[in-house]
Amino acid sequence: MRKKEIEFRDPVVESVVDKFVSRSDVGFAKYGKTLRDDKSDLFAWVNHLQEELMDAVLYMQRLKEELTDLQQEAMINRVQVNYELVDVKKDRYGNYN
Repeated sequence: MRKKEIEFRDPVVESVVDKFVSRSDVGFAKYGKTLRDDKSDLFAWVNHLQEELMDAVLYMQRLKEELTDLQQEAMINRVQVNYELVDVKKDRYGNYN
């Protein structure tokens, strides 16, 4: 197969294309054929897609949980900082100035 030279304007696009090529290499090493050469029937392709989308939903859920945890930590940190700022404004008797 001949190699194509592509000039990328966008490094993000280049990174994604590199990942596609790498994934293709892994798939070929694992199955010994390209997607074009795979003669699976229509049902098998639909089933593969369903499994991939189910995995994607699981990854999304995990990311949402992680983001929720990070947001809660950030809110706690903000409250602590605000409390410390308020604490600094108290006089020696504990009254706010």
